[in-house]
Amino acid sequence: MKQNWRPGTMIYPLPAVLVSCGDSVENSNIITVAWVGTVCTNPPMCYISVRPERFSYNLIKEQMQFTINLTTEMMAKATDWAGVRSGSDYNKWKETGLSPVSGVKVTSPYIKEAPISIECQVTGILPLGSHHMFLARVLNVIVDDGLINKETGALELEKAGLIAYSHGHYYKLGEEIGHFGWSVKKKSTK
Repeated sequence: MKQNWRPGTMIYPLPAVLVSCGDSVENSNIITVAWVGTVCTNPPMCYISVRPERFSYNLIKEQMQFTINLTTEMMAKATDWAGVRSGSDYNKWKETGLSPVSGVKVTSPYIKEAPISIECQVTGILPLGSHHMFLARVLNVIVDDGLINKETGALELEKAGLIAYSHGHYYKLGEEIGHFGWSVKKKSTK
C-alpha cells in the first residue's frame, strides 16, 4: 500500500553544505544550505536556494558570488549551528571554530576545514517563492591534498567523510555499493 501526501520537497538525501559569502574574510558569513545541486557539466554550473530574509541572501546578491564548502562528520555540529543561527546576531566563524581563508577566484572566503570548496559566480537569480535560486558558474575548485591519490592523481572523495541531509537529519555517507556504469559493465572473459 502507498499513501498520497501533499506536494512537498521529498528529494532526499541532499548534501549539507556551508556556503561562505561576502567581500572579504572580515566582512563575510557562512550559511548552511541543503537546497544545492549541479545544473550543468560544461560549462560547470550549480545552484543554491536561499530565503530572501536570511542574512547571507543580501551578501550573495550584492557580491554575485559565493563559495560552496562540502562538509564532513567533523564539521557536522558547526554545519547544523550555522543553519539555525543568524549572521546578523553572531560571528559564525568565531562561534563554530571554522577558519576563513581568502578566496582564490572570488572575494568570498572558503572554509579551511572543508575538504572541497567550490568558488562560484552568480549568473542569475530566480525568485521561486519561499526561496530564490542563485544559478552560478563554477570558477574554481579547491581540493584538500589528502584526497588526491599520489600515484594516479585521482580524486578519492570517499576519504573525506562527507555528510548528507535527509528530512531534518544529518547522516554520514556509507559504503560504496557500485560506481557509474557498473550495472552494464561487461565481465572480463580472462
